[in-house]
Amino acid sequence: MIEILKEIILDGQESEQNTGVQRHLNIETVTGKATVCIGVRRSGKSTFMRQIIARLISQGTSATNIVMINFFDDRLHFLKEYGLGLVTEAYYQLYPEKKNRETVYFFFDEIQAIPRWELFVERLMRTEMCQVYITGSSAQMLSRDIATQMRGRSVSWEMFPFSFQEFLDARGIEVKYHLTSRNRLRIQNCFEDYWRNGGFPELMDASDALRVKIHQEYFQSILYRDLVERHDIAHPNALRDLALHLIDNAGSLYSINRVYGLLKSLDHKLQKSAVAQYIEWMEDSYFLFSVRLYDASFSRSKANPKKIYCIDHAMVTSISSGILVNSGHLLENLIFSALRRTTADIFYYRTATGKEVDFLTLIGRKEKRLVQVCDTMIDEKTRKRELSALLEAMAEQDITESIVVTRNQSETIEAEGRIIQLVPVWKFLLEFR
Repeated sequence: MIEILKEIILDGQESEQNTGVQRHLNIETVTGKATVCIGVRRSGKSTFMRQIIARLISQGTSATNIVMINFFDDRLHFLKEYGLGLVTEAYYQLYPEKKNRETVYFFFDEIQAIPRWELFVERLMRTEMCQVYITGSSAQMLSRDIATQMRGRSVSWEMFPFSFQEFLDARGIEVKYHLTSRNRLRIQNCFEDYWRNGGFPELMDASDALRVKIHQEYFQSILYRDLVERHDIAHPNALRDLALHLIDNAGSLYSINRVYGLLKSLDHKLQKSAVAQYIEWMEDSYFLFSVRLYDASFSRSKANPKKIYCIDHAMVTSISSGILVNSGHLLENLIFSALRRTTADIFYYRTATGKEVDFLTLIGRKEKRLVQVCDTMIDEKTRKRELSALLEAMAEQDITESIVVTRNQSETIEAEGRIIQLVPVWKFLLEFR
């Protein structure tokens, strides 16, 4: 068993790292805490760890001071019985001179496959000179689990599918401060690919048929591995129908009562509390996200219907029935994903007269930003409705500038002493790394 671990450690140190497209996630390590990368499956967490390894080596760290182990390796099943302590035993048998003299960098991928892993990591950080990096599928590596299991000895960083900037990087398109017409056209053409295929790294250049197939496989994996198996869900068909209903209504309001009624009409036998629990678990898996109404009263905010969004707008088109989802809702989902990369404090806003603004975000928990999303503002009735809602919200929240994200339109509107910028979606997305 020790010899197998030694072989895996040495193979990892000798192998060339496939680092892929450099991600724009800037993590900071904290002494005495494990660095944890969490997010939806297939978003690029393992590749990101290889990028960190490559950076360490380029900065002078010896490859012999790096241990990278994927615990889904079928050769490591014995660790479930004999424990993770064999990992450090194997490493220090290879390099006894490094123990308590040199910093060793441990990269553990899919470590949740081994029982009681958190106790091992905690002891490792307490007793050895090391830095520990952990990734894993959302089935076991959710932020709530980490907070409980690691007892505060970890810092979690979120990994999302490619942003538009990262998508451009992957295509070799440089974004310059001042865009030439050629540069702008290349970016706009690339956005059409991003709009069609979304941000999952594997799907950058996929055909439409392949995109749909892979997105549906992701959906099945999230549903059954991250949710049904992990939580031992007694009503998997109800979970599936709930997930499909929410996907069909991406960008729309939902309430637990309404969704529960729908599931009952489909003859699913489950409690209303189970519906709320299922949605919470889908959020924990970074698959779906709920957005509350912005209100000074938390109880009022919680009591109102929420809006639902998916991790990736293109995934919506691949999974949904296509009956309810329209391009406006997809655009809104895309903007949500971009905003969510920068803050978890995202709300929708309703004015005193009942007019709605799609997003109010808090930056640093103090600065407020209003973002309206509209496919096109050409129709005068639509234009009046969207601008009226924004102007009322700006007045109520004392905000002087706001944005309407559209598919193609650019315009600066000054009204009532306030400024509203109409911005095409491709340009708006360039704000987000």
